[in-house]
Amino acid sequence: MLNNLRKRFQHFRRKEAELVQLQQLQADLLTEATLDSSYLALIVGSCAIATFGLLANSAAVIIGAMIIAPLMLPIRGLAFGALQGDIPLFRKGMIAITVGTLLAVAIAFSLGKLVGIPSYDSEVLARSAPTLLDLGIAIVAGGISGYAKVQPKISGSLAGTAIAVALMPPICVIGLGLSQGNWSLSWGATLLYLTNLLGITLACMIAFLFTGYASLRRAHRALLWTLALTAILVVPLGIGFFRLVRQAQLETSLKQALLNRTVTFQRLGLLKIQTNWSMNPPEVYLNVRAQDPITPRQVSLLQAFVEREMQQPFTLVFVVGQVQEIRANDASPVRENKEN
Repeated sequence: MLNNLRKRFQHFRRKEAELVQLQQLQADLLTEATLDSSYLALIVGSCAIATFGLLANSAAVIIGAMIIAPLMLPIRGLAFGALQGDIPLFRKGMIAITVGTLLAVAIAFSLGKLVGIPSYDSEVLARSAPTLLDLGIAIVAGGISGYAKVQPKISGSLAGTAIAVALMPPICVIGLGLSQGNWSLSWGATLLYLTNLLGITLACMIAFLFTGYASLRRAHRALLWTLALTAILVVPLGIGFFRLVRQAQLETSLKQALLNRTVTFQRLGLLKIQTNWSMNPPEVYLNVRAQDPITPRQVSLLQAFVEREMQQPFTLVFVVGQVQEIRANDASPVRENKEN
């Protein structure tokens, strides 16, 4: 009987401790999801850094903006509030995310108008064509973020997951696209942002469920809604993924055809090949080394050959670095006498 009482007391103490942990987690998430001056300052700073990094095409600067990651905090509160049916927490998280997103888009739009760069480089364009790979990254990073919240020992991994999933840069690309009236660019960045947002939310929900901080009985409706919304994104992301695979296959075939089946490339050194698929027809930039100049006639013939082989039009653009061979015995006698 004494052992039975002891077990019941221990069970009560364990339940009480779990309740205290749950209440503490809820209070922490409520604080993180609150829209206050600190959160807005982080949004402004992160957005400004990311936008300038995108305009300068600097990956290092963009990573600096990712580390700040203010949007990651209210997303976890949103996910937990949805699981628990905690309306105040869910509302606070939704408001913080919405206000932060709109503020960041407005800042990026203003900076894009102010700077007035006519065209954007690879760092901007890379965030306009999301694929299923981006959804996979968001889910894994979101799961780590949610688990880090309930396991303080690995809380230091939050910065790494923020860099991996990159919430702020796509928002900035939305604003930059709108500043140029480039709806295709803005739509692609919006799709990437929604992919990251839903992927992180879904993964945080799963992490909270598996760690025992929410019950499936109460959370199943919110989980099903999040799964349904994420599933809707699978269609455009799948199209983007297969397009990416197709483009990689075309680039490989194009490189092999140029190197192995053309006389011109027997006399050239191919340094780099890069394709701009956003243009119609796609533009293929070929960085080569050559001793003899390349004529427009040669480029025209190569372009016609590529179109026949690939069965689709391409525009070839050669970026040529001239190569000049200099030997010791090429020096003139006058020059040698002066040096002696």
